Amino acid sequence: MSEYDILAKYEGLRLTDVCDGMDALRRQDIGLVAGDIRPLWRDIDNFAHRFCGLAYTVRFMPTARPVDAYEPADFETWKGNWYRTYAGGPPVDEIQKGDVIVIDGGEIGTVGFIGSNNGFAWIAAGAVGIVTNGGARDTDELIKQRVPVYSRRVTQSIRPGRLELDSTQIPVNIGGVLVRPKDLVLADGDGVIIVPLEVAEEVAKHAWVVAEGDKRGRRRIYERLGREPDWTVDV
Repeated sequence: MSEYDILAKYEGLRLTDVCDGMDALRRQDIGLVAGDIRPLWRDIDNFAHRFCGLAYTVRFMPTARPVDAYEPADFETWKGNWYRTYAGGPPVDEIQKGDVIVIDGGEIGTVGFIGSNNGFAWIAAGAVGIVTNGGARDTDELIKQRVPVYSRRVTQSIRPGRLELDSTQIPVNIGGVLVRPKDLVLADGDGVIIVPLEVAEEVAKHAWVVAEGDKRGRRRIYERLGREPDWTVDV
C-alpha cells in the first residue's frame, strides 16, 4: 500500500479538525505552521483553495556567487543558465500525484519562489498545492489559474543572481514546523498544518470524530433557523 493512500482518510477534513486530532494524541501546537503563511486566494463557494497532500520539500539558500558581467541583450541567456546551473526547482518528472511542494526560503525576503509558470507546471504534473515561508509573484495569474498557493508574502524578483538551490527531499523548517518528505500537509483558510506520516492514520480517526460532531451540531442550527443546509454539513 502506498503512503499516498492515507490522503483518502483526510478528504473533507478541516485544519481545525486535524488540529484537534493532534491534540488527542497529546501533540498540542505541534505541526501548526505560523499564521502569517496564508492562502493567496480563497474560494468560498467550493473551497478550491483547500488541499491535502504529501510533502515534496525544497530548500533554497542565499548565493555568495558574484554575478557574471552580461549585456542587457544577453539577460535571458544568463538567466536561463543560472536557473539550470544553480537554482532549478523540483524536477517536474519527480512530482507525484498528491504531492505538496513545500519550499523553505529561509530569510530571503524579496524573491518569488512561486510564479505563474513554475507553479502552474507543478500543479499540471500532479501536485495539489504549494506552501512556502517565502514569497510568490505573478500573483494575478496564479489566482486566475487557481493554483493553490500559501505564502508568507507577495514578492517581485527572481532567483537568478540572488539564491541557489540547496537540496530537495530533505527536512525543512516552514513557519516554525519541521516538515519531512512525505509528511502530510493540509491547508485551508485557517492556514497550514503538518502531520507526521507515522501518526497520520491515527490523527485522522480522531479528527473525523470532531468533524462529524461539528457537522451534526451546525446542521441542527440550520434547521432551527429554517435555512436550507449546505454541503458543509453533510455527514
